[in-house]
Amino acid sequence: MKLAWILWLTHVLPQPAADSLCLSTTVYLEARDQSALGQQAVAEVALRRRDSGLWGDNLCAVVTARKQFAPTIVSPQTRLSNIGAWEEAVTVSLDSERNWALPIGQRRLVVPGASHFKVTHVVSGSWGNAREVATIGDHTFYRVPGLLRQRG
Repeated sequence: MKLAWILWLTHVLPQPAADSLCLSTTVYLEARDQSALGQQAVAEVALRRRDSGLWGDNLCAVVTARKQFAPTIVSPQTRLSNIGAWEEAVTVSLDSERNWALPIGQRRLVVPGASHFKVTHVVSGSWGNAREVATIGDHTFYRVPGLLRQRG
């Protein structure tokens, strides 16, 4: 599957199917070589950003916001060809969405408050007053105080 085709498909699918496909695609592109915990952390950041409304009010808007997540950074011709990794990304994404639908106090949080992450050996991004929340695999997760309305 090519990324361009998947992104096109998200425009014709109804909600919430489109959001689940966007989240799965992002988890695959950002963390397919990471543990399930690392993949959950990436999904959690996207879900937290959706809730904030600062990057969009649905997951597709959030993960396709300019230069925020892999779907807008890698080439649209990128092929998602690792079927095993795709299946795991879909499973992690759906589980993460179910977890996020729980009341705030019942959610299992992997990276509490994290709104950003970077792949340590690839990105050198910095967010002024960011506080490191966790490092899982080769991803470091950050909370930027005051940036998000904290809902988890």
